[in-house]
Amino acid sequence: MAVRILVTNDDGILADGIRVLAAELATLGEVVVVAPDRERSATGHAITVLRPLRVEKVTIPGVNAEAWAVDGTPSDCVKLAVEALLERRPDVVVSGINRGPNLGTDVLYSGTVSAAVEGAICGLPSMALSIAAFENCNYEFSAKFGARMVSKVLEKGLPPDTLLNINVPSVDEEDIAGVAITRLGARKWKDVFDRRVDPRGRTYYWMAGDVVDCDEDEDTDAVAIRNNLVSITPIHLDLTRYDLIDELKKWGIGVTSSHSPGGRHTI
Repeated sequence: MAVRILVTNDDGILADGIRVLAAELATLGEVVVVAPDRERSATGHAITVLRPLRVEKVTIPGVNAEAWAVDGTPSDCVKLAVEALLERRPDVVVSGINRGPNLGTDVLYSGTVSAAVEGAICGLPSMALSIAAFENCNYEFSAKFGARMVSKVLEKGLPPDTLLNINVPSVDEEDIAGVAITRLGARKWKDVFDRRVDPRGRTYYWMAGDVVDCDEDEDTDAVAIRNNLVSITPIHLDLTRYDLIDELKKWGIGVTSSHSPGGRHTI
């Protein structure tokens, strides 16, 4: 049975990145595209529960694959594909190619990464693929590298609840300095809110800002990208800070374990 690859993104189903990626992945097996019908960047892991989701079959120029456009978030797309649209579960989920990097703490905002997170939640090996540029993006090398990683993941597998976050410099292939296995660096946004007034006299705010990298260690994803290295970061879904559990128990809060008789907390 042919390998089935589910492809999604947050830039929208007709974005250049997903088109180039899907065409490249079709050399490995059967590609199915389920992606938002418009750009859904920075939606994080939002899912749609207060209205129905509408789905439309579409044709992506130059791509030989079944494709559905969904009027929801990237996470919706993966949930819907796995649980409703596909008669057979995919073997791997690939989200991208995102226009712009997803580095450090940006992964918490990213719709691209969140789609891969949803794939991991569904028990599927998953990866997010981004190109570290917003203009003049060289999607071709990123797509080739993504296909190479899909082959590796299918061969080696991934641990449960784990995904790969991959960022690729937007340079010619001969200028790629190598591949770095990295950790998420610390980065923050210096937000700027531009206050404006619409034609009806109502005030609104447009959010912008600049990113600030707070972690310059060589093993971080942001530093790897600056050095023209492809960054691969394994991400695990368990956000628990285990070394703080015993410390919190010493705070004298008066909370009993949820594993106590009756399973109740008492304060």
